[in-house]
Amino acid sequence: MVAVVGFLAMPILLGLSDTPAFLSYALAAIHLLVTLSTKFPDTGHRLLSLRAHGVIELVVGIALIALPWLAGWTDVARTYYVTVGVILLVIWTLSNYGRQYGAERAQKAHADADRGTR
Repeated sequence: MVAVVGFLAMPILLGLSDTPAFLSYALAAIHLLVTLSTKFPDTGHRLLSLRAHGVIELVVGIALIALPWLAGWTDVARTYYVTVGVILLVIWTLSNYGRQYGAERAQKAHADADRGTR
């Protein structure tokens, strides 16, 4: 939820307007939806797996780093989006999206095997 607040607050704090500001607000909404839709450990059934969440975070991080050059943004907008992209990639690197997915698969396989032997 810190990211959602950041995406909402930064355009105001940095004085962004037009497309860079709108995109930040859209990213806040998208981030909220993805987070609320993700099946984190102990959250029960949700639409997105943790692995899918990780893939989305990786793709968005890379896209945000490239976006300022593709859109021709300079100065504050460029610095903001490159910084946010790098932060997302650092979080992605430090997170256990793939390991969690592997652990869930191993746990399911173990449970299936236990059921088959009973």
